[in-house]
Order: sequence, then structure tokens, then C-alpha cells
Amino acid sequence: MPEPATAPIPTTTTPTAPPVAPAVRRAHPALVLTGIVLASLNMRAALAGVSPVMSGISDHFGLTATASSLVTTIPLLFMGLGSIVAPRLARRFGTEAVLCGALALLCGGILLRVAPPAAALFVGCALVGTAIALLNVLMPGLVKRDFPDRAASMTAVYSTTLILGATGSAAAAVPLENALGGWQGSLASWALLAAVAVVVWLPQAVWARRARRDAGAGAGLATGAAGTGGSSGPDLLRSPLAWQVTLLMGTQSLVAYVCIAWMPTVFTDNGMSKGQAGIVYAFYTLVQMAGSFFVPIVAGRLRDQRVPAVVVVLLMAAGVTGLLVAPVAGAWVWATLMGVAQGGLLGLALTLMVLRTRDAQTASRLSGMAQTWGYLLASVGPFAIGAVHEATGGWTLPVGLLLVACAALLFLGLGAGRARKI
Repeated sequence: MPEPATAPIPTTTTPTAPPVAPAVRRAHPALVLTGIVLASLNMRAALAGVSPVMSGISDHFGLTATASSLVTTIPLLFMGLGSIVAPRLARRFGTEAVLCGALALLCGGILLRVAPPAAALFVGCALVGTAIALLNVLMPGLVKRDFPDRAASMTAVYSTTLILGATGSAAAAVPLENALGGWQGSLASWALLAAVAVVVWLPQAVWARRARRDAGAGAGLATGAAGTGGSSGPDLLRSPLAWQVTLLMGTQSLVAYVCIAWMPTVFTDNGMSKGQAGIVYAFYTLVQMAGSFFVPIVAGRLRDQRVPAVVVVLLMAAGVTGLLVAPVAGAWVWATLMGVAQGGLLGLALTLMVLRTRDAQTASRLSGMAQTWGYLLASVGPFAIGAVHEATGGWTLPVGLLLVACAALLFLGLGAGRARKI
């Protein structure tokens, strides 16, 4: 395999993957697996449960469509910003401690969102986004460290559980709203899931801290860990291919979070009941598992990934077109097409981070770059779509803009899908 380039890259703008020190076993693998599953369930649940009850939130605070979009935009913004600090926190405090702290922060942010003042809603959203950013960045390294011989299967477990958490949250949002007397109870209920995860991770954080101390890991492990995430390698910020992968990740995230923020509202504004819209939206998130499972497998067997890129983008464009033309009549069909495509686009973007790089270090750096800039790009989507909807008073132009995003995805997929290496 060719040796990677050694040109330095500024770590302040392209964050590296969090260092996970090679370790003394911190906990029994079954406990680690339980912690991974619980953390993964929490990584989207707090966000996916918002959209089905958005009308209740907007009515309670008297929010416009543009202001309502901030409930989704703010977490995305802080998911991008939080990705920058995650590696430093992991080096300083250890992966398990930061994961445990992130889950505690998530629990607090979820509860703060339902506090009386409107400002608390938005501050809580920022805390939720920051917590999810830490989980997003740290989880792959943890899986690779503690399950090195089963990294692929464990990644499948982690990604599938993530989608299940989002699906369950979306499906349960309206029933919980009805059962618990309002949107506050529906949103706050997910703090319990985060609290359970904290209970599982707390002893692991304590054991890991003790292992580091007993092994004299303090400064030694911090130095070694910093080396594992070093900044040497090709200058990603000057690589067109790196930016194609990054923008592919960001644009598919933008489409995903526009759907999280507004898909149920599109259905209800066109005459569908809130409960039915929540079920269709939950189905949309569920079928994403099909795309996220099969597309990476197919893409990994091909030398050139342009064909799967074109297929999933065309599926997405077909679903968006249907949503534009007959949103309620064909809702289940459009949800199926868009869901499979969305899962496939996510899986393809993650796969390209590996296939387009020559070594693990560059792959980690590309992942950090794509995640940081990708979520910052995605944060524009829900706010912009909400503003356009408010300005036009309908959904024709906002949904039509998703077709523009599909055109960008096609262009980026054709570029990033070529058999090249960074």
C-alpha cells in the first residue's frame, strides 16, 4: 500500500478522531456492549421525537415557522461545533468518562427544553446537540478499541440501534404527548433513557480512570493517545476529493434533518392527522435501516461507487417529487423511497470515508472533517426551509428546494464515487 503523504494539517480546522488509548480491559465486554447499545439509542431519540409534536411547541411559545426551525437547527449547529472539542476531552479525561458525561449532559438538556421560558428551550437544544456530537465522535473509536476483531459487526449494531432509537422516538412522540398531557411530557420522557445509559457508563468510567491511574497512564497515555490522532498526512483542506466526501456527508445530513424537522408538518398541513403523520414519519426512519445495511455492502464490493451513488440519489429525488405532487395520497410510497435512499446515502458517505483514504489515520481525519463541516452545513437546512415556508405560505417551494439538494448529491456522488485515494 502506498505510504501516505506527510504534509502537516492544521488541527484547529480539521479535527482528528478521538484518541482511544490501547487499554487494559475496563469492563466486561457484555457491559461495554450494553453501554454501546444504550448510548446509540440516545443518539437520535432526543431529536426525532421533536418534529411530531412541533405544532404543540410552536403554539405554546407562539413561535413562527422560522423560529420553530431553530429547535432542530440549534442542535445541528452544536453537533458540528461539539465535534471539534471531543478529541481534546477524550485525551484529557478518557473516552468512558466523556461518554458518561455526554449522556448526563444529554439528560440535562432534554429536561431543560421543557422548562417554562422559551430561552430554556433553545439552551436545552444547544446542550442536546453538544452531547450528541460527543457521542457521535467517540463511539466509532470505542467500538474499534474494545471489539477489534468484530469492528464491522459492532458498527452495524451501533448504527442499526441508532436508527431504531430515532424510529421509536418518532413513533411514540404523539402517543406520549396524549398520555402525558402535552408535548412537555413527550420530550421529557427521553431523559429517562439517557439516565439509564448514564447508570451503565458510570462504573465503566470509574474503572477506566482507575486503570489509567494504576497503569501509570496519566501523562504517558495522553501522549500516546495524541500520537494516534496525529495531524500528519495529506492536507485534507486542499483536497477536492476530501471536500466532495465532506459535502456529500453534509448535504445528505441537510436533507435528513429537513425531513426530521418538517416532514410530519408537510403531511398535517395537507390534511393528514397528527397521529397518522407520526406513524408515516416513523416508518420513514425505520426503512432507513435497509439502505444503511445494503448500500455499504454493495459499495464495498465495487471498485467504483458511482452507480450506487446515482441509484440512491434517484430514489431520493423520486420520493421528493412524489411528496411535492401528492403528499398525502402517496405518503407511504414517498416515505419508503426517501427512507431507503436516506439510509443508503448515510451508509455510502460513511463507506467513502474509508474507501477514499489510504490508511486508518487519514480515514479518521476525513471522518472528523466530514462530521464537523457536514453538521454545520446541515444546520442551515431546517432553518432555511422554515423561513421559505413562512415567506411563501406553502410547501411547494420548500420541498422543491430538496430537489436542488438531490442535484448537488448527484454531482458530489459522481465525484466522490470515483476510484481515487487521498
